[in-house]
Amino acid sequence: MRRHYPAGLNTQQGGALTMMIMALFFGGLLTLAIKIGPAYLDDFTIQEALESLDGTDGLSQMGPAQVRSLINKRLSVNNVDGFDPKNISVEKNGELVVIKVDYEVRNNIFRNVDTVVHFQHEYEFQGQ
Repeated sequence: MRRHYPAGLNTQQGGALTMMIMALFFGGLLTLAIKIGPAYLDDFTIQEALESLDGTDGLSQMGPAQVRSLINKRLSVNNVDGFDPKNISVEKNGELVVIKVDYEVRNNIFRNVDTVVHFQHEYEFQGQ
């Protein structure tokens, strides 16, 4: 006598390994996004703070230390932690102010696996 199973129970086999591999893959992607994402958000905030210097009055008359201090204030208002102001170089060429930012962020994924994300930006502002 043959048993009758509900529809589909006879054909369900071998999907567990595929689903486990997919879960591990997407779990790994989610872990990377959670670990690396804040570094990119902070970099976006740093870019916005530097681009907002474009309309600053007296920027061309400020010294490099004053410009660095102004950038540091804007970053602290935007809650950017762990950024070293030494990574900012300010050069003046007459009325032109050139600001270069070059830094990297290291994150520990798990045990001895780390990520290194390198950011490099250059901005030129005309003094007002």
